[in-house]
Order: sequence, then structure tokens, then C-alpha cells
Amino acid sequence: MATTDDSIARPDLTGIRGWLFDLDGVLTPTAEVHMHAWARLFAPFLESRGVKPYETADYFAYIDGKPRYDGVRSLLASRGITLPEGTPDDPPTAETVCGLGNRKNDAFNESLAEDGVEAYPASVAFLDAVAATDAEVAVVSSSKNAPSVLATAGLADRFEVVVHGGVAAEHGIPGKPAPDTYEYGAELLGLPTTACVVVEDAESGVQAGAAGDFGLVVGVDRGAGHENLRRLGADLVVFELDELIPLLPQHHRKAGS
Repeated sequence: MATTDDSIARPDLTGIRGWLFDLDGVLTPTAEVHMHAWARLFAPFLESRGVKPYETADYFAYIDGKPRYDGVRSLLASRGITLPEGTPDDPPTAETVCGLGNRKNDAFNESLAEDGVEAYPASVAFLDAVAATDAEVAVVSSSKNAPSVLATAGLADRFEVVVHGGVAAEHGIPGKPAPDTYEYGAELLGLPTTACVVVEDAESGVQAGAAGDFGLVVGVDRGAGHENLRRLGADLVVFELDELIPLLPQHHRKAGS
């Protein structure tokens, strides 16, 4: 277990009844798979355009946590590139926003099928600790691949509520950094947002939590940086979720736990 950032006061979680988790980078290391897939997409594309090369920092600044096509638009805008929007049915070879997004998604799914994914042990330990309380849990992910990632990681049976990119698109819910998907997750749990914690590793996700009226926003530093996540609105920043276990109210334990 890593050490929680001592510069932040211990939060009071006695009124918390729901935990809203991002998936990639919070529960599973699939953020790394996404990161590599984006790099494979944009490194040759940007080189062919003769603009500033793709860097790892671009992922955190423009892509991480956003719906796929929003990430494409954001990265392209950072280089002054405008492409036709296209449609979600565009082939991966199409030079459109949707075509590039679909090309990235193919690379991600190929890596997931070949290599699989295992949940972070510290995140599983925290989920076990939360399961021993009366709190509810949900996954709120921008990725349409969230259900397959949860299944591959052996986490699917832990979450009855999963708000993923496909759900957001179906219901016309704005993606992160807007707070709406997290608000919808709280609604599906039957809880007010003030009784829920948002747990995020992405800049856009932390911004989403900070933009809503949530009880707490927890940042998980997988590379975005403690100071950066706090600046964007995280109330507490940790390296691993098991750092949060001592913060769980003991008197909320379920009977027999």
C-alpha cells in the first residue's frame, strides 16, 4: 500500500453512499493499452502531415478520459488540423474524425484480445473493502469497450451499473469533462451526487467530477501528476486505491462483515 498524500486533509466519508469509478487507469491498466493504440494511430499520421510529432503528453492533455471521437478532434485541433467528421460507420482507413477513431479502436481491441488485462490488485482490494460496506458502486467510462474490459478483467459481476460511451451516445449525454455521465451514474444508483465519490485518473475525468456537485473527487495518479490533478479539482490524490481503505467508515460495515 502506498502512502496517501499527507498534504491533503483526511476527508470525512461518513455521508458517502456511492462510489463512481472510471475504468481505464483506475480499475484496470487498460489506459496503457489505450495510450499505445493512440500513439500507433497518431505518430505516423502527424508525421505524414509534417506537424509537431506525437508525444506522450498529448495523450494526457487532449485524449485521456474523453469519448473517442472527442479525443481525435482535440488532438487534431492542437495541431491545427481539420478533417471531415464522417460517420461512426466509416472504415478505419477513412481520413475522417470517425475513421481515425475507428482505426484506434481496432488497434485497442487487437491488443486486448492478444494480451488480455488484469485489474490492479490494489483496486480489487479496495473494491472488496467497499463491498463489505453499505455503499453502492458503478463504473462510468467514456469507452464503449468498458463492458468487454470488465469481463476480460473478471470485474463484470461487481457492477450492476455501467455507464459507458455507448450508453452516453444512446441517451445523448455529454461526455467528460462535462459531469453528466457521472451524474447519470449516481441517478442509476438512486443516490444524490453529494453522496457519491468520483474516482478518476484522467484530467478530463477529474474536471468532470469537479464540475458536478459530488461529495468528493479522488484523483489516481497514473502519470498525470499529483499537483496537476489537484489543480484540476481533485480533493484527494492517491497512487493506488487501497490507500483509501482506512478512510472507509467502519460503522457502515454490513452485518457479518
